[in-house]
Amino acid sequence: MKKAMTMTQKILASHAGLDYVEANQLIKVKLDLVLGNEITTGMAMKELNKLESQSVFDKRKIAIVPDHFTPCKDINSAEQCKIVREFAKINDIENYFEIGEMGIEHVLIPEKGLVIPGDLVVGADSHTCTYGALGAFSTGVGSTDMAIAMASGKAWLKVPEAIKFELTGKLSEWVSGKDLILNIIGKIGVDGALYKSMEFVGDGVKTLSMDARFTIANMAIEAGAKNGIFLIDEKTIEYVKDKTTREFEIVEPDEDAYYSEVYHIDLAKIKLTVAFPHLPENTKEIDVVGDIEIQQVVIGSCTNGRMEDLRIAASILKGNRVKKGMRTIIIPGTQKIYLEAIEEGLIKIFIEAGAIVSTPTCGPCIGGHMGVLGSGERAVSTTNRNFVGRMGHVDSEVYLASPAVAAASAITGKISSPLSVVIK
Repeated sequence: MKKAMTMTQKILASHAGLDYVEANQLIKVKLDLVLGNEITTGMAMKELNKLESQSVFDKRKIAIVPDHFTPCKDINSAEQCKIVREFAKINDIENYFEIGEMGIEHVLIPEKGLVIPGDLVVGADSHTCTYGALGAFSTGVGSTDMAIAMASGKAWLKVPEAIKFELTGKLSEWVSGKDLILNIIGKIGVDGALYKSMEFVGDGVKTLSMDARFTIANMAIEAGAKNGIFLIDEKTIEYVKDKTTREFEIVEPDEDAYYSEVYHIDLAKIKLTVAFPHLPENTKEIDVVGDIEIQQVVIGSCTNGRMEDLRIAASILKGNRVKKGMRTIIIPGTQKIYLEAIEEGLIKIFIEAGAIVSTPTCGPCIGGHMGVLGSGERAVSTTNRNFVGRMGHVDSEVYLASPAVAAASAITGKISSPLSVVIK
């Protein structure tokens, strides 16, 4: 009798050339894509130089995206990017994206069609788990593992146990995928899915946009998960069909697949949620937040820098002004999204509201540039982490929220619900 498997097990089994894999089994898998940015690729190159073969296994299956400190903020970052740029040129890396064609890596890679359903992807960045929104297995690895993966096209992985999230219903007005994943992390904690697969299934999945799914899968790592993955449906297929010529298989979990835990979530009951400092699990629903003054708002990142996010922010900021002195920074995830936002008139709305718009970059999310916080300052941010010193000074504070809450907070100068702002 054929043994039942989860989505993650099926993808791992197929890439290991096995009929079946079980939780905690150590397997060697073939990779469809290896990803790095300017920081992690530089470190991986040092390890690659130690290997007998210093060339990459397939120039079409490596992607490098300088996005963390670019456009280069100082001499050190410029030198780092120069080294990585030269490496990409020497190895004729086809999927190298920098200034002018770049984007935040986890927004750009799906946009380019480099990941499709059923793929197995590793990347030297923890938020590589984003691509699970497409029904792929994707996970972050260290730079040493990236070096081995670039050279061999293979990786050793331990098969994770899985947690099922059975979604029903539909999210209420203004409530988004960000609120859902913050709510989940608030319930299970930052280690609640430690080295496990978070599998999102149920009728509620079809009510979630692809942008919402990317946001949710992106933050699976904030619950300690090895990966997050969604059922493949019509929206998934519609998203990828014009982006690739590769054939893909629709992977579904077996009905009797084993899950270590099962959570039933009615999307209609999810409320606007904010993660307080200094952990993503420190969540509160917006109606019990109280008056917390802020000095900065950031809308963007690999979590919430997509078109849906910008449209939501614009719908709240249109006809309004950010509070005097409020530093409001909006960062489209890619050049394509930036251009689309210009064509829709969203950028005009942001500027007229008193915000600034940046070229795609991770900058403020990691306290790198384009919005570093000083001592005692607070920010509402649509990014994914709010650890001590994450966005700047160790005495600063970051409150994680959705684009709707961030935009409303920019107007009022304190953490606010969009329901408290007059939408003009």
